[in-house]
Amino acid sequence: MKTPLTQLLNIKHPIIMAPMFLVSNVAMVKAAMQAGIAGCIPALNYRTLPELREALTELKTAKTEGGAFGFNLIVNKSNLKFPEQLKVCCELGCDFIITSLGNPKQVIEEAHKKGILVFCDIVNLEQAKKVEALGCDAVIAVNNEAGGHRGNIAPKQLIEELNAALKIPVISAGGVGTKTQLEEKLSFGAVGVSVGSPFIASEEAGVSKEYKEACVNYGAEDIVLTQKISGTPCTVINTPYVQEIGTEQTWLEKILNKNKWLKKYVKMLRFLKGTNMVTKAATEATYKTIWVAGPTIEHSKAIEPVEKIIRRFI
Repeated sequence: MKTPLTQLLNIKHPIIMAPMFLVSNVAMVKAAMQAGIAGCIPALNYRTLPELREALTELKTAKTEGGAFGFNLIVNKSNLKFPEQLKVCCELGCDFIITSLGNPKQVIEEAHKKGILVFCDIVNLEQAKKVEALGCDAVIAVNNEAGGHRGNIAPKQLIEELNAALKIPVISAGGVGTKTQLEEKLSFGAVGVSVGSPFIASEEAGVSKEYKEACVNYGAEDIVLTQKISGTPCTVINTPYVQEIGTEQTWLEKILNKNKWLKKYVKMLRFLKGTNMVTKAATEATYKTIWVAGPTIEHSKAIEPVEKIIRRFI
């Protein structure tokens, strides 16, 4: 299937395996490339720059014709590692970079010097116009069916609004767990899709067996929004522990978030605490289970190889 996305990345199928915190790894992206799609890993999945360098080098060596790989960079001030992560990606080279949560200007400027494409996560037209003006190569339209930090606009409305106003391609993120859902997003005008949650229950994913089994055993109706991770609504599986701790901010956080001088620090502390909770749940067998996922886990019926999951879409 040829679309502007397959042409941009020289891939066989218009699919990006979305970058997922703690989940995405080299093994998954290798399998994605071998199956003819693109794969992306959050740079924050690597604690140190040498680990990031090692992963990037391994993927460059493993790259196959018809596949592509990239890294996701969090570009806001809370990511103190961002400048060095960008430097490593540009120095060693990758096919594309996906930016999230901040101003991508520096990434676009530096990546383009090295011939690296830049796709920017956005949730509305206002954000899309800003990143287009900065020179990004495509937008990733995060809709209200996405997992993790999702948008608030339905896929059809968001894609059509963006296509009517932008000159750059629109990649849809959220709500794709089957071939039919992929084709639906393309029919709305997307040039491709970014798919995350269906790959959590993959053999190659580096998370606990319990996390993978949860994505098989729970469904779309079990996904809820919580503010307990980053202060920004994030979709998680509604486990007994999530029900126990609730999904709203504490009364103190709500008060402090109204103070324009303090809310940045409150959000940063919540992000650090929430990230620690998510990390433990993803890598350890514990009753404190906060598993990030989207409603497309509805279509995960077993823990399977990445290649077999991709086959569902093509």
